[in-house]
Parts: sequence; C-alpha cells; structure tokens
Amino acid sequence: MTCGFVVEKEESAVLRAIIVDDEAPARSELKFLLDELGSVDVVAEAASVREAIEKLKEYQCDVMFLDINMPEANGLQLANALQHLRYPPAVVFVTAYSEFALDAFKVNAIDYLVKPVESDRLAQAVARVQENVALHAQAQHSERIPVEKGGKKILIAIDKIRFVMARDDYAYLQTDTDRYFSTVSLAQLEKRLDGHGFFRVHRGYLVNLAMVEGVEPVSGGTLLLTLNGVEDKIPVSRRRVSALKKALGL
Repeated sequence: MTCGFVVEKEESAVLRAIIVDDEAPARSELKFLLDELGSVDVVAEAASVREAIEKLKEYQCDVMFLDINMPEANGLQLANALQHLRYPPAVVFVTAYSEFALDAFKVNAIDYLVKPVESDRLAQAVARVQENVALHAQAQHSERIPVEKGGKKILIAIDKIRFVMARDDYAYLQTDTDRYFSTVSLAQLEKRLDGHGFFRVHRGYLVNLAMVEGVEPVSGGTLLLTLNGVEDKIPVSRRRVSALKKALGL
C-alpha cells in the first residue's frame, strides 16, 4: 500500500482524496461538493472496501471519505486497517447513520458527516483534514532513529526502514540500501515505531507494512513476506498470520 502524505505539503495545498461508498449517486454528489470547494482533488472512487484497498495501491491520497454500511466489509473495518499503514490517510466518515459516531472516533476519524451533506459542514471537515495533514507532515519530516555503521553514529528516517531484525539484546535496521546496527532492543524499537505502520510479524522481526509487496503461503500455515527494495524474505509466525492479514486488508 502506497497511500501517504507528502512531507512538503503545505496546509493550503490541494488534498488528494478517495471516495468510498457503495452507492454511485452518493459518490457523485460528494465529488460535486468537493469539486465546488476547490481544495480537494478526488483521485479515485470505490464501491467497496476491497475496491478501496486496490485504489490505495494505485493512488496516493491524503484523505478518504468513507461510508460505513457497505456489502462484505464495512467502513469502520477499513478505517481500523488503515491505522497500520506507515502514513495512513485521514478518514472522514460520510454516512446516513448518526449512531456510529463514537465507533468512528475510536478508529481516529478526523470528522463524521451525516447525509445529506451540507457544503459548509463539508468545508469544515476539509479544513480539519488540512490541519491534520500539515501536522503529520511536520512530524514525519523530523523523526529519525539513531543507528551505527562503521563505527559512526547515523540518523536514518523512519520512513526509510524496511524491517527491523532482532539480534540478542540488539537489533539491525534494514533500509533499501544498507543494514544498520542499533544498541536498542527490538521491543524498545517496537514502542518507538508505534504509530508509524510497523507490525510485529515474528518474535524476531518488525516490518514496515507500507513496504510489503508480496505474501507467500508456506507449509505449516505461516507466510513469507517480500518487501520493496530488499532481497530478504521475512517469516511470519503462525499466531500472527490472522492479525497481519487483517492489517494488510487481505
């Protein structure tokens, strides 16, 4: 999944959006209102959670306008899965039902709009998203992890890390170009990377979910992961398979 924020984004920049709703007239109406605002570019539309996941692989986006009641999986389930991304898009729920508002904010929704959507209320939601995107971009730009290479201390950006591998009480961090040593344990790094889209797939591995390109079933009900930019295949323990599939939207 490649959906994420652009670090250099300014608060006034046009937001890239995906609309997810199983009803075509509802998608068209919302797109019309967003086009009228002039600050949102609808890059894709989806009629189901499954289709939304495919669109996320194809398009970068900053915000997802998400219905709740849809066939198969619902919008709340998708919003929960998005939280495992490296940089999840902001979520604004757009639904005909007011009773899910509490559940929506439990999955970190930025706003909750009840149909029929009014232009002023939509503008308010978009302003909140712009503020959220700007804050996240600033944080992403500044976050680094201290590591060692060739006897030197180096700071590497969190979004460059493909996976983290435990070695006794220490760890190695793999980027697309090199492997770095850390005196910090895997457990400590897991806490440090919480909220950045990393997932504990095995007692010895943390994986950046945004870098997962392939999932290969192997004997015994386990999996091997292929990551962007690295040759290593990462094992997934049997007890983590179900949670990983949910996090990846599989």
